[in-house]
This record gives sequence, C-alpha cells and structure tokens, in this order.
Amino acid sequence: MNEFYKRILSGIIYVIILVASILYSKITFLSVFFIIMIFCLYEFMKMIQLKSVFPYIFGFLGFLFGNVLSVEDVPSRAIYIYAGVALFLSVFSSFVWILFAKKEEIINHLGKIFLTVIYIVIPFVLMAQIPFLQNDFNYVNTVILGVFLLIWSNDTFAYLVGKNFGKIKLLKHISPNKTVEGFIGGMVASFAVSYVIAQFFTELSLTQWVVIAGLVSIFGVLGDLIESMFKRQAGIKDSSNFIPGHGGFLDRFDSVIFAAPFIFIYLYFI
Repeated sequence: MNEFYKRILSGIIYVIILVASILYSKITFLSVFFIIMIFCLYEFMKMIQLKSVFPYIFGFLGFLFGNVLSVEDVPSRAIYIYAGVALFLSVFSSFVWILFAKKEEIINHLGKIFLTVIYIVIPFVLMAQIPFLQNDFNYVNTVILGVFLLIWSNDTFAYLVGKNFGKIKLLKHISPNKTVEGFIGGMVASFAVSYVIAQFFTELSLTQWVVIAGLVSIFGVLGDLIESMFKRQAGIKDSSNFIPGHGGFLDRFDSVIFAAPFIFIYLYFI
C-alpha cells in the first residue's frame, strides 16, 4: 500500500474511532480521550527529552477528579476542592522526589514537568469537560462533536487554500507552509460550517457556534504553530509515527489542545 492510500485509510479509521467514542457514550468518550492524552504526553515528553512519571500522575488525577467525578453527580464545588487537593499533593510530591533524587539541573527538569502539565494535561482535562457544561453535567455529545467538525473544516480548508493560493507566509521561521491566505480560508470555512452545525446541533445558538468557530480559527492555528516550534527545536518532522501517514496523536490534536481551554472558558461563563 503506497503512502497516499495508507494516509487515507489511517485517517478514516482515526475519525471513525473518535466520532464513535463521542457518540456512543460518555464512558467511551472519556476512555478514548484519556488514552489519547497518554499518547500525547508520551510524544511531547520524548520531544522535550523529559523522563518523569509525574505528568502521567497529573493526567490521571486530572481526569479522575476533573471528569469522572463530574459525571457521577458530585457537586461542582466538591469536584474543584478534590481536584485542587490532588493537584497540590501531586506537585508537593514531585518537589520532594526531585529533592531526594539528586538530579542535576533541577529547575530545568521541573520546568519541563510543568510545561507538559500546562500544555497537555490541563487542555485535555478541560476538553473532556466541554460536553458536561450543559444541563447540570449531563453528557451532550453534539457540543464536543461540533468542536471537532469545526477544527477539521478549518484545518482542511486552510491546507487547500494555502496550497493553491497561498503567497504570504504566516510565520516562515516556524512553519514555512502556513500562509495568511490559508488562515483566512480556514476561518471562512469554519464560520460557514458553524452555520450548518447550528441548524442541527441546537444545544448552542448560532451566535455561540460562530464564536466557537472564531476561537477554533485563531487559537487552533496558534496551537499548530506552537507544536511546529517544539518539533523544529527537537529537529523532528512528526511527533511520532503512531498514525501512519499522519504522524502522531499530538500532530492531530495540536489545534484542539490549544483551542479547548478557550472554548471551555467561553462555554463555562455563558
């Protein structure tokens, strides 16, 4: 099988698994996204040459207290108290472990740990909470599915427009293939798709979907550029080869990872 067909097949399988996990139940959604977070942690930690168990611990506790408890009808105030206590204990234990481990460049090591938590763990925890922000923690799968449809439409049309009409480089020193025309094309496509989504996924209004499309367009491309920066510094093309023809899970989730916290904040306060 040549590279083109391998890319098409693996892309179809990836989308089917993702969409099916979202639509089937809250348990499959949380389980699949937890597994994807673990893969993204592995890829990013390998990229920045970090060997530590603590980001995995933070990720597990974040999902446990941030998401699992939220779907078990635990009061929201209690969830944040549990999450805060778990985070404090985890951070405290990481300091103690590094203290007695006699590691060189302690500050650099701690910095990489917290960078990993901020860049991977927190966005995934918030991303996984997005479907539960409606109706007293009831699982609303169309909200998170709509977010991914907007991400995919933005990425697809940014690529197509940039490849065929792109002339002005967006950030040449970070990602030579990104263009201003591609960015605009992706944004216009996202706004158009948000109108279509609003006709079917009525849990959110048209205005809310349009705002989310804007957040996806702006922060999604920033997430893509930030991951490109990390890969350029690491001297690699892809975060891994877990998805044939597409690179790694981090390559596929770089846009939504950066956009998810802003979407969560917007939906939480409205």
